[in-house]
Amino acid sequence: MIVDCAVYTEGKRQPGVLRVEDALEAARCAPDSFVWIGLHEPSEEEFDLVAAEFQLHPLAIEDAVTAHQRSKLEKYGDCLFLVFKTARYDDAQEIIEFSELQLFAGHGFVITVRHGAASALAPVRRQLEDEPDHLAAGPTAVVHAILDRVVDDYVPVLDGLDQDIVEIEAQVFSPERSNPAERIYKLKRQVLDLYRNVEPLLEPLERLQVAKRKVGSVDFGPYFRDVYDHLRREVARIEIQRELLSEVLAVNLTHISVQQNEDMRRISGWVAIAVLPTMLAGIWGMNFVHMPELDEWWGYPVALGVMGGLSLLLFRWLKSHHWI
Repeated sequence: MIVDCAVYTEGKRQPGVLRVEDALEAARCAPDSFVWIGLHEPSEEEFDLVAAEFQLHPLAIEDAVTAHQRSKLEKYGDCLFLVFKTARYDDAQEIIEFSELQLFAGHGFVITVRHGAASALAPVRRQLEDEPDHLAAGPTAVVHAILDRVVDDYVPVLDGLDQDIVEIEAQVFSPERSNPAERIYKLKRQVLDLYRNVEPLLEPLERLQVAKRKVGSVDFGPYFRDVYDHLRREVARIEIQRELLSEVLAVNLTHISVQQNEDMRRISGWVAIAVLPTMLAGIWGMNFVHMPELDEWWGYPVALGVMGGLSLLLFRWLKSHHWI
């Protein structure tokens, strides 16, 4: 689906609705103009129309239609082709939803192709339209703004993961008898997926910041460097989360082992208390000649008292040593 198609001259959007077939010609008719086309999960027919009009490279066309590409930056002649992942965190299900965004930038045009729901570009377009001086720099300004938005959208995902990790830590050290191992493992898988989708974007951003990106009087090198530094911090944060979850999982396993040892010790203590009178009764019952309870009225109560007293002493000793 073609979401939007507009021509910008000196940073200002030109009025009217344009067809894709007329967009590039309209942009080239005026100096300091470019066309920005936004596509969302286009069909092959829709994208073939755009590709033919802007003479996009066949390999880039194939990647844009099929999606599921690793983040990368490629150059086909004067056209840049960028692929990167967007992310959104579903806190209720503790799942990260990934989408893919492809971007073509060449002389006089920018084409964005979105696959999935995350990181809608309409707010980016509106923000740039509110800053015509910045947008006047052309496609490079659009590339920077989109990358900046995508990297910023990783922050809520990381914040959501941080909150869940705090909850898991509290659950692990809670006195309640629970085992969050499954939750820890699933969350760790999400963090690993986030790392695999985010970290590859560092290389394209590094290439963009060192490339000569001066447009008119604006040097975009520092702009891309700022986005790169931001992404580096977020990747480092992901690595910390991954290590923290590994440690939490290990601590949880240790905690479970300690709980099991305490359970076995408690069971052993009660077994010892039960065994003591049983042992005394067995020994006493083997005495067929000298059995006080047969001749004296107090023999049986004394035998029960001895068993009960020794059991009570053993109970207090085990209690003082935290066995029961």
